[in-house]
Amino acid sequence: MSDTTETSGVEADAETDLARLSAIEIGERGLTPTDEQRKAIRDNARRVLRESGVAEILQTLNKHALQGRGRFEEYDSGVLFKWGEKYTTRHIWVDVAGDQLRFRLKPHIRCKAPVPHCDGEYHSFTAETWRIPNAVLREIDANYKRPVAESSDD
Repeated sequence: MSDTTETSGVEADAETDLARLSAIEIGERGLTPTDEQRKAIRDNARRVLRESGVAEILQTLNKHALQGRGRFEEYDSGVLFKWGEKYTTRHIWVDVAGDQLRFRLKPHIRCKAPVPHCDGEYHSFTAETWRIPNAVLREIDANYKRPVAESSDD
């Protein structure tokens, strides 16, 4: 009976850890979430994108700056906002892991600024830092001014 209890505890820990990962990390680790876990990941991403203001900022950017020419691709743990045509396609990729917002960028040298946290590929905001007034707005503005270009092979 102790083996069953230990296995159940390990499975519960794995499910808890899975809820804290983004869809990208889940795929990189070769994990397969259940339908319930995918729904929990989507609901969490939706909540964080709304509470942080990212959803509203991206919709406003699309409406006013791009005159509605942008398009959104929703994923389990985030959203990809694209604009442009063929050779000029650009995007802003926002991923959610737990309460953390992550803006995916081109690989670069790590930034020295404390907010957002930079690992050379993502600019990350914790729940405390995305609540700082205008912090997320500045990040989206920077990503809009210098977006990630997609290859013409796409």
